[in-house]
Amino acid sequence: MAEDLHITSGSKEEQYQSLLPQVQGLLTGEADLTANLANVAAALKEQFGWLWVGFYLVKINEQGSEELVLGPFQGPVACTRIRFGKGVCGSAWKEANTLIVPDVEQFPGHIACSSLSKSEVVVPLLKDGEVIGVLDVDSDKLNDFDEVDVKFLTQLCTWLVSLH
Repeated sequence: MAEDLHITSGSKEEQYQSLLPQVQGLLTGEADLTANLANVAAALKEQFGWLWVGFYLVKINEQGSEELVLGPFQGPVACTRIRFGKGVCGSAWKEANTLIVPDVEQFPGHIACSSLSKSEVVVPLLKDGEVIGVLDVDSDKLNDFDEVDVKFLTQLCTWLVSLH
């Protein structure tokens, strides 16, 4: 298990290529989902300096319906619960697809957990074709996410799910 991350500079792709093997080292041999989600959120936040990095997990609420519930994260305090189809996270859950939002102000129904958030990417955690949660990343810069992020964040989410 790695104790320190080696933070690199360079292109976004080079940063991911350096970070992902380190994260894989963190995940190897650890079966606890909460621990793994916490370390992934911390590693991404440290490497890229994004405003907010975290996970929402699908859980059954007191009324017996599913909703996304806040899991491990790094950044300012966050919304605790998100309904199916609501906001960027709930929409990614509903569509079971990654969403890139270049300007959150232009996303219909965006849930503003922080007024500092300007752009967002949400990647579903898929297990046996079902969404079990989402990785949510917010930036304080407009248009901060692209297909490079989607490629590597999807790979990271696939690793996470395969461990559990």
